[in-house]
Amino acid sequence: MSVDKKAKDTGFSAAEKEAMKARARELKLQEKFGNDKAKGEKEVLATIGKLSGPDREMAERLHKIVSETAPELLPKTMYGMPGYANREGKNILFFQAAQKFDTRHASLGFSDLAKLDDGNMWPSSFGITKIGPAEEKKIKALLKKALS
Repeated sequence: MSVDKKAKDTGFSAAEKEAMKARARELKLQEKFGNDKAKGEKEVLATIGKLSGPDREMAERLHKIVSETAPELLPKTMYGMPGYANREGKNILFFQAAQKFDTRHASLGFSDLAKLDDGNMWPSSFGITKIGPAEEKKIKALLKKALS
């Protein structure tokens, strides 16, 4: 990824600046609509619709997995990417597209509110390139543990 002069001056890439603007917009929408699940889902689906290729396929599959496995979670965007929050509006799970940040793989991340603790150290973010049956099974198990 090439860095423009402004990014060198501010330390933020164009993608990072875009994510910050998206987050400011999300906070305004959250203030306006609260935890309205239908409006959140509309935003998440619109965000997924802007993705392409494997990122879009994975985000669509993840949305279906979360909707089926944890229907109590509220779809909402997080820094311009699909996310899922608890009833208090706090994000538990998020997807970060590879194409948005020009990375080698997408990421599936869990916030500190996810109960994935396993001793003194555990993963809270996973690199992901495809969601097949094995990955779906693992995501479902992680999601159930995160919400336990």
